[in-house]
Amino acid sequence: MKRIETKIQINATPERIWTILTELDKYPQWNPFIKSARGKVIEGEKLNVCIAPPDGKEMCFKPTVLTVKANAEFRWLGHFLFPGIFDGEHIFIIKGNENGAFLIQKEIFKGLLVPLIWKSMEKNTKTGFESMNNALKMRAEGEDRQQPV
Repeated sequence: MKRIETKIQINATPERIWTILTELDKYPQWNPFIKSARGKVIEGEKLNVCIAPPDGKEMCFKPTVLTVKANAEFRWLGHFLFPGIFDGEHIFIIKGNENGAFLIQKEIFKGLLVPLIWKSMEKNTKTGFESMNNALKMRAEGEDRQQPV
């Protein structure tokens, strides 16, 4: 098992962050890492997600939504080919604080291929998470933050 975790302070309410994070159809407007995402943010639903890590190859997959806790947590689980080969559980956690909220974005990787490709993907994936976090922060803290996203 391998893990990547990032964290960023966003000076916006957890509700604002949640709205941006769960409006999947708007990802192409702002998200430099997850280039497209479609589907319903409902536990058990399948999503269609395409990611583009920096210096990496674009990859599309169909993860299953595991957890939806409004304004707090969103998780999905994706597989390459079939479970056990390369599995990734992607997790977004929003923790409110006096300045807005922390966004924690992490992924837990399991499967036979993980040790073989970890070095090539670790840096690119973490950089992708960080670029997404920064873009979400800019969108949430933007001048139009009082208006619908």
